[in-house]
Amino acid sequence: MSAGEPDALNAITDLVFAYRPVPKKKNSAPFRSSLLSSERGIAALALALGADTVGKLTDAEAALVKSMPDVQASEVNALRSKIRDGGDPLGEAFCNIRSADVRRESGAVYTPYKIVEAMLGWATTIGVPDRIVDPGAGSGRFLIEAGRQFKKASLVAVETDPLAALMTRANLAAVGMADRSSVLLKDFRAAEFEQIEGRTLYIGNPPYVRHHLIDSIWKNWLKEQSSHLNLKASQLAGLHVYFFLAIARWAKAGDYGALITASEWLDVNYGQLVRDLFLNRLGGQAVYVIEPEAEPFPGTQSTAAVTTFKVNGTPPSARFARINKLDDLDHLSGGRRVSRERLIAEPRWSHFTRKAREIQSGYVELGELCRVHRGQVTGSNRVWIAGEHSEGLPDDVLFPTVTRAMELFRAGQILTSGDKLRRVIDLPVDLSEIPAKKREAVQEFLKRAEKMGAKTNYTSMHRKAWWAVGLREPAPVLATYMARRPPAFVLNKADARHLNIAHGLYPRDPMTDKLLRGLVKYLSGAPMMDRGRVYAGGLTKFEPREMERIPVPGPAVLAQIAT
Repeated sequence: MSAGEPDALNAITDLVFAYRPVPKKKNSAPFRSSLLSSERGIAALALALGADTVGKLTDAEAALVKSMPDVQASEVNALRSKIRDGGDPLGEAFCNIRSADVRRESGAVYTPYKIVEAMLGWATTIGVPDRIVDPGAGSGRFLIEAGRQFKKASLVAVETDPLAALMTRANLAAVGMADRSSVLLKDFRAAEFEQIEGRTLYIGNPPYVRHHLIDSIWKNWLKEQSSHLNLKASQLAGLHVYFFLAIARWAKAGDYGALITASEWLDVNYGQLVRDLFLNRLGGQAVYVIEPEAEPFPGTQSTAAVTTFKVNGTPPSARFARINKLDDLDHLSGGRRVSRERLIAEPRWSHFTRKAREIQSGYVELGELCRVHRGQVTGSNRVWIAGEHSEGLPDDVLFPTVTRAMELFRAGQILTSGDKLRRVIDLPVDLSEIPAKKREAVQEFLKRAEKMGAKTNYTSMHRKAWWAVGLREPAPVLATYMARRPPAFVLNKADARHLNIAHGLYPRDPMTDKLLRGLVKYLSGAPMMDRGRVYAGGLTKFEPREMERIPVPGPAVLAQIAT
């Protein structure tokens, strides 16, 4: 099979899968207790279940179980039975008590059992581990299912939330795994693990936390640790990137793992570290992207990626697939096989997860006709978008610019005039290019701009001259790229510039007005929402390279569409 040629999803499997999830008993009535309505009550139930028999409680955990309310023996027995049947009443109560918004700050999103079972099903095809580590244990869903499958493996849960750690201990005790389990209440990045002769399976759902909530100390850790592996890291990376790096740092040859994370690392610049680790140190095996409608992260409307790996392997290819329903996960088998060489060459990977299909006769990818470029970042729109503070500036430094996506949505398929657009101030790097009569007004404006902080923001400090925004030349076609609706494609007859709320389509070879009109007309009606990436809240985003992969008619067909 040639590189990049698709396998029929799940039609070809490499092994006979032996994994079977714990059988769920017929009695599926929900466990009800007034104690599940508060964190104090959850802690009381956890202690009654035997949380303190799974290692020694930390001071933070012990503080939660002081002066506990009474727990009836009948409640404990019913709760233990529910957990043994495969339920997670403590974890479910925890998710009900702490809102999704509160849990999102610490990245606590609990994984649906179908995903847990699919990931463990894959793990059984690789071998039998001597130790299992869950880097973000939550209530212990992964560890308990893993313990049921691998009955001799030691179990290690790592968790930063004292209440979650208590729940994990309680669940492990309830299912009879206390004697082979340990729970570490600490940050996985700072955890230390005993070296063992056998294999370790790393499996779980690392917390998703945006970079602006990550302390600078840890950002320095990311940089230092990646440099030890001769790799580069971006401080814009989310927390899940740190967990990939931590595993790469501690794991030894023969270890293996499966993590479910946000899918952003497949395409964004800060995900390059994960892509490098996947191709080298971690020995990536496969990536399965799960669409938001399958709710891989309940309540978030986000796209997930299950990544599997075998440490220190450099396989000649890896599998990629996209999952629309959790029932289709199976044991994470099948998918499109992509060669290592192509993965090295490509800066974005999410498009590999879509089924490879021949492009309709007469069609090409948009990128063959046009380059797609994101609009310019000003660094401070309140300064560089003209207003009262910029009065007196000459007209030849003020450029009609699309600064809001709604301006393109309202334009229809043609932006005929820039009269209603705001002006963006774009000064040359060399101010001596401005005629002397006009330069005085520019200098006065720059004094005001400096007082407004324009000189010291990150973007300005990294330009050739802090005052030179550097707008691109007008793009013949403009497009929105993030919304809860399909992108708007607009023929730019107004020669408007665009900021980073839009993309510009620049033909690789000259295109007639008729061809451009045909292109806009086709793109405006083409189904494409499944080609972007979905973020929390249902926003669909198209990065420039993703937009370039949209199939469009070739010039001959575009000419017919325009008529």
